Amino acid sequence: MDNHSGVGVIDKAALVLTALEAGPTNLAGLVAATGLPRPTAHRLAVALEHHRLIARDASGRFTLGPRLGELAGAIGEDRLTASAQPILTELRKHTGESAQLYRRDGDKRICVAASERSSGLRDTVPVGTVLTMQAGSAAQVFLAADDLDHIGKTLARARFSATVLSQVRKRGWAQSVGEREPGVASVSAPVRGPGGTVIAALSVSGPIERLTRNPGKALHKPVVAAADQLSRTVRLAQAPH
Repeated sequence: MDNHSGVGVIDKAALVLTALEAGPTNLAGLVAATGLPRPTAHRLAVALEHHRLIARDASGRFTLGPRLGELAGAIGEDRLTASAQPILTELRKHTGESAQLYRRDGDKRICVAASERSSGLRDTVPVGTVLTMQAGSAAQVFLAADDLDHIGKTLARARFSATVLSQVRKRGWAQSVGEREPGVASVSAPVRGPGGTVIAALSVSGPIERLTRNPGKALHKPVVAAADQLSRTVRLAQAPH
């Protein structure tokens, strides 16, 4: 495929965005991945950040920005959220608890899809809700995918530790009990795109009195299975045809 359109600045901007598909990186990483001169890579990244096509994570690294998801959703091609809805619904039916899908936006996470328990005590997270990266099992999933050397500031304010994140990496899922909100427990697992990059976190949440203080014991298997199913669906949709 010819990657040269004849419009140099567009081609270079596309190189920068493509480089970030593999995950957050600093300026040196952008230069290495694109082959662009450092001043050019910096100028393009800052311009794309201005238009929210690029964002920064908690450690200041460049990452794909929220505007890309908004544009995809506007034309009905947000495969992640479209594919997630039936999977979340099945997970909610299977577990009896509310299920959510979160995307990362720098040092925040956003609920982009949900299937709520219809009655009784439940944890309701409306679509569009913006939460911090300092508490909750979904936040643990996102930060566990980062290099610990780059999340010092966030971790210093977080309600979980570096040891917890190491455990999340090893077992492939996270749990929280009263971290984000008193009385609420949750279990989350990563959704991975091409190359294994964590592109979302899939969660189940509900009252501690039902989920217990060790919610992962009963819920990690269905949550991980649902996240893996969504990962496969997204990768298949993005594969060349």
